[in-house]
Amino acid sequence: MSAIFESVLGTTFTLKTYLICLACALVCGILAALAASYKSQTTKSFLVSLVLLPMIVETVIVMVNGNVGTGVAVMGAFSLVRFRSVPGKAKDIVSIFLVMTAGLACAAGYVAISILFTMLVCGAMMLLACMPLGDEKILDLRITVPETLHYADAFEDLFQKYTKKCRLVRVKTSNMGSLYKLQYQVQLKDTGNTQAFLDDLRCRNGNLEISLGEGEGSEVL
Repeated sequence: MSAIFESVLGTTFTLKTYLICLACALVCGILAALAASYKSQTTKSFLVSLVLLPMIVETVIVMVNGNVGTGVAVMGAFSLVRFRSVPGKAKDIVSIFLVMTAGLACAAGYVAISILFTMLVCGAMMLLACMPLGDEKILDLRITVPETLHYADAFEDLFQKYTKKCRLVRVKTSNMGSLYKLQYQVQLKDTGNTQAFLDDLRCRNGNLEISLGEGEGSEVL
């Protein structure tokens, strides 16, 4: 029973032990993605990130391997990515960490591991992209309505007609309280009906401002 607390790493780190650790990290990522998507709506980008990130972190730790100088360099490099990169989707962040890890492996002299790691993660990324995971095309809908409009159920029939899912995420007052600005996350049934959807909304909100587009960092519906 105590064998469960023993490391699979021996005195030397071989290709076999690296692949075992990498496979274990992949399994942990898959389990985490399944748990995150259980009875909740998550995007495909977020689930793919959960699957791939453990593999990337595992390789980073392998490259450090107790070297204080390398550890400080890794911390500085990934801090640079965190604070100097433009905010994006979860998949974009994973891609940045992927290339940073590959570069770190090359700098440490692990050229073969760098190529193998990049090929495995890219293959997993392309495979996961072909699988029906999570929800896609989640859009940010912003509607301005007058204070006299009871917005709670004013658009309910339109949402049922044009969207698969819809969630009110924020309400904000404007113009000295005479206007409400509503923010929704929506998933359209058919993107070809976008103009008809907006036209019907304009008829309900008194032709006030409406915007529909991809929201920044909206990962959950």
